[in-house]
Amino acid sequence: MKNKSKTFQDLTVWQKAHSFVLDVYSITKKFPKEELFGLTSQFRRSAISIPANIAEGFKKRTKLDKNRYYNISQGSIEECKYYLILAHDLNYINKDKLWSNLEEVSKLLHGYSKGLMNADY
Repeated sequence: MKNKSKTFQDLTVWQKAHSFVLDVYSITKKFPKEELFGLTSQFRRSAISIPANIAEGFKKRTKLDKNRYYNISQGSIEECKYYLILAHDLNYINKDKLWSNLEEVSKLLHGYSKGLMNADY
């Protein structure tokens, strides 16, 4: 039997998503100043939304409520993918490492969400 996580911080998917946010903050510090209220702000906001919604969903009581928040996180992952493409096309970053990290978060979240829906609750 699997050990149940006691806090959202115990979830590997949250840990990887949090690490992605830290990476986004690190790279966006190097973006041009004119992007501060544009791409920088939007990218950070959507990145933060991923682990924040995982954390919020963790304490919800029903599978459907939990998955609603995990679905929002998946939407934020897709939004971040676009910002990675845009930042790359503007020659601000090389997106490969961050893209790979984001794909890992997406796969983990998909598996976690699917497992939750199939679990006896």
